[in-house]
Amino acid sequence: MSIAFYGIPNCDTVKKARNWLDAKGLAYSFHDYKKEGADATKLAAWSRQAGWDVLLNRVGTTFKKLPESDKTGLDEAKAIALMLASPSMIKRPVVEHPGGLLVGFKPEQWEAVLG
Repeated sequence: MSIAFYGIPNCDTVKKARNWLDAKGLAYSFHDYKKEGADATKLAAWSRQAGWDVLLNRVGTTFKKLPESDKTGLDEAKAIALMLASPSMIKRPVVEHPGGLLVGFKPEQWEAVLG
């Protein structure tokens, strides 16, 4: 099974998800947003698959610190532009697997899909 894992290494949720994959013995490639950035084509594809509103991390401090003008009138194009400008605003982790896409870490969902 080919798994591509996207996130930020020091994020607690990413650490939990990586530990889960390691405990299951599942190999994956890791894409570090801080070092490698985000890709516009991937974000657009993920947005079509999962929804931009699912991808956009609105609870993080990066989003909360945005000017009110950046937070209002959100649509797919604006959300993708925000996530490209600051990958910390992408919900973590994002995992591409042969059957689809997982956004965020919910162990029961991951078990059903990857376990």
